[in-house]
Amino acid sequence: MSLIEVEALSKSYQMGVEEVHALRGVDLTVEKGDYIAIMGPSGSGKSTLLNLLGCLDTPTSGRYVLNSRDVSSMAEDDLAQVRNEEIGFVFQTFNLLARATALQNVELPLVYAGVGADERRVRARQAIEKVDLLDRITHRPNELSGGQRQRVAIARALVNDPSILLADEPTGNLDSVAGAELLDLLDSLHKTGHTLFVVTHERDVAMHAQSIVHLRDGQIESIEKL
Repeated sequence: MSLIEVEALSKSYQMGVEEVHALRGVDLTVEKGDYIAIMGPSGSGKSTLLNLLGCLDTPTSGRYVLNSRDVSSMAEDDLAQVRNEEIGFVFQTFNLLARATALQNVELPLVYAGVGADERRVRARQAIEKVDLLDRITHRPNELSGGQRQRVAIARALVNDPSILLADEPTGNLDSVAGAELLDLLDSLHKTGHTLFVVTHERDVAMHAQSIVHLRDGQIESIEKL
């Protein structure tokens, strides 16, 4: 059984009297350990697809099976549980708590999951070690560079040992050096068995993946194997 099976996935929105078809019948199969980039012009459905894969939204029609669970018709409470257990998110804007240390930020998903304080600290330290930031564990976001903040965000995404890691324009707010370091980190996470999705408009970022899904007008135009 594949890690992800997407069949005829569609998403429509009502905008006033107009119906907008953000995704139109997308089919996609992803195996554990795959590294996939998603590219396409504005309005092609990149963010919609990422939101559906991340269980932040449900499809209008079609089927999405993640780790043998059909999540396409789940109630919101069940979706929230899947998000916390199965999915790690990395956003362009980091989304860190300003007054919390790096360690406390990384612990957050474990707090929501009801994990005890001692185990939280151990697991958060392990995640921070994975992103090579143990020397900044007590620092708050304003004491960290952009690249370091993004590493904290990745550690937070990894702390629940998710099935998939979803990164939306992860280098978007970083300078070229920090961006290159971040891509090296994603490469190393992939080599250790993590399944990665990266949404990007930059070809050189996408080239780090194994394959690029090209979207246009809510449909997969092509899948480019690298």
